[in-house]
Formats: sequence, C-alpha cells, structure tokens
Amino acid sequence: MNNSDSHNQRIAKMTFASVYPLYLSKVEKKGRTKKELHQVIEWLTGYDNKKLQELIKENVTFETFFQHASLNPKAYLITGVICGYRVEEIDNPLTRKVRYFDKLVDELAKGRKMEKILRSS
Repeated sequence: MNNSDSHNQRIAKMTFASVYPLYLSKVEKKGRTKKELHQVIEWLTGYDNKKLQELIKENVTFETFFQHASLNPKAYLITGVICGYRVEEIDNPLTRKVRYFDKLVDELAKGRKMEKILRSS
C-alpha cells in the first residue's frame, strides 16, 4: 500500500459528499438500492439516514466523517483486496477505514448477500 503521508492526507481531505454519488451509482448500476447502501453505511459507521444527509450537506472530509463515526466492532472482519491492496495490511487507521468502506460498497455491488456484507454469519 502506498503509505506515504501525501497519499494518506489526500484521502483524509477528500470529501464524503464527492464520493457518495459514485458509491450510489456503482451499486445502483448493479441492481442494488440506495436503501441497501445506507444500511451498509449505518452498519459500518453508526450514521442513520438523517445524520448521513447532514454530513453530505456539510461537505465533511473523510477525516471528519470517521472521527465522529462509531465504527462497528466487527469492522476488523472486513478483509481482502480493494484497489489492489489488502485492507487488513493498511497501516494508516483512517485510510484503512476508508478502504473498509470501499470494500463493503464493492461487495454490495457484486451482489453479495447482505448478511455476509454485514458480517452476520
């Protein structure tokens, strides 16, 4: 993983509002719904739909987005490759959380069952 400070800072300063439409488009193109995406987001971060909309409107960075999130205790079970890197091997905590998010969106778009995405079984 590119562990340079500049790479990690670029991710930290990226706004959630700029990436959210891309996540939504990705899952909808594959036949999944906005409701399912929000279910995944709530599972990972604890943010309900109302709070999510506030964060989008406020144009928060990923750094702020994850500072205030209540990361799911089962998030460590999110493993595998995303963007060419093993999620579990990412050293920077914020970058790892963003890649957790990317991995969950990817699993949703690939048609994985929701109980598997949410690490229920």
